[in-house]
Amino acid sequence: MKTQLRIIFFLMMFCHAELFAQVPAPADKQTMPTVLKNGTIHIGNGTVLQNANLVFDQGKIIEVTEDAGQNYDPDQYIIYDVTGQHIYPGLILPVSSLGLVEIGSVQATVDARETGHFNPNVSSIVAYNTDSEVIPVLRSNGVLMAQVVPSGGILPGSSSVVQLDAWNWEDAIVMRDHILHLNWPAQFGRSGRGRYGTTSNNSNYEDQVQQIKDFFESARSYYQLEDPRPRNLKLDALRGLFDGTHKLFVSVSSPETIIESIGYLKNLGIQDVVLVGADEDAWMVREFLKAHGVALILDTFHRMPKRKDLDVRLPFKLPAMFKKEGFLVAFSYSGETGAMNYPFVAGAAVPYGLTTEEALQMVTLDVARILGIDDHHGSLEVGKEAYVVVSEDDLLDITTNDVIHAFIQGREIDLDNRHKYLYRKFSRSGNLNTIPK
Repeated sequence: MKTQLRIIFFLMMFCHAELFAQVPAPADKQTMPTVLKNGTIHIGNGTVLQNANLVFDQGKIIEVTEDAGQNYDPDQYIIYDVTGQHIYPGLILPVSSLGLVEIGSVQATVDARETGHFNPNVSSIVAYNTDSEVIPVLRSNGVLMAQVVPSGGILPGSSSVVQLDAWNWEDAIVMRDHILHLNWPAQFGRSGRGRYGTTSNNSNYEDQVQQIKDFFESARSYYQLEDPRPRNLKLDALRGLFDGTHKLFVSVSSPETIIESIGYLKNLGIQDVVLVGADEDAWMVREFLKAHGVALILDTFHRMPKRKDLDVRLPFKLPAMFKKEGFLVAFSYSGETGAMNYPFVAGAAVPYGLTTEEALQMVTLDVARILGIDDHHGSLEVGKEAYVVVSEDDLLDITTNDVIHAFIQGREIDLDNRHKYLYRKFSRSGNLNTIPK
């Protein structure tokens, strides 16, 4: 009897709507042209327009103008007066486990990897959960797109780019399975925390590297066959690396292994390579990376430097240092829930050499270029899709970020989330349905 009462009690809790905030439903398709009037427009390519208008229709940007005196018929347009406010492209989060991991310590909510070391044919997008509670939190800070990346093993699979307002993974896709991922083994292992941990040799390094080389050379031979029979799904998944239709994101740590891995892949004929987790080790071999045209996705720099003899502020200075060297650079943010702080990573680099617009570009247009989606995304230009964020003030500053409107494909999305719900609940505001400022 007690067991039955417990079951009834928990069922009642789960059925009580006010106890559990729901993920907002996706917005309806845009039906009328929308005007954001008299705002400060940050295009995303370094240009800023004052007292400007942004107009989008059917999910596309159709007008960007400084002619703030232009009149729009309220019967023909949905008009937002955003005087004194700032208009940005939606931020794009690369190298993310968003939608694949809900709570890292709860295995039942983790679906980011397959068993085995070589799984290039695995598509992470089919596991993407559009009902993740994390997604609305990111949207509230201006992140409107993300790259969904598998983890584990040496070749964990392919990633896709998604927009963050969809009913299912099919609707969410912006570009599917066009990037493959390689986790190059480390020469050394570390134990302990921070700069004071101990380092030991990886005795299996040579064997692990040889396995990678054997696999890639098999893939190249397979690619050269006009009609391979029988079909090998794993080798077939690597075809795009050799014909230039796919990118390869390589996660590798030390200067020596950066040179070894990138050099090997380039010599093999794989040209579109991106270094993931670039840090002070990548800076040490910057001339090599520059010569091979490698784009960089920076390691999260809210940390101490890797070695005790380095400038304690070096991680914060690296974005500007790489930018000034002419690299195509983007920020990342490791971890699924903490990615809500992604805008503030870019903002934290501004006092260390970047301009505000350069920092913005490294979370919008430069990310889009690295992901290969910049033809239609990443900046507020005529003809591109309307992924737009309106903030009361600087989007990249944690003290002023206040997103009041956000649009995905021209659709105004709901900015409520579990954090705001809990704020209303525990602040006893009296109305759980009112989104706090």
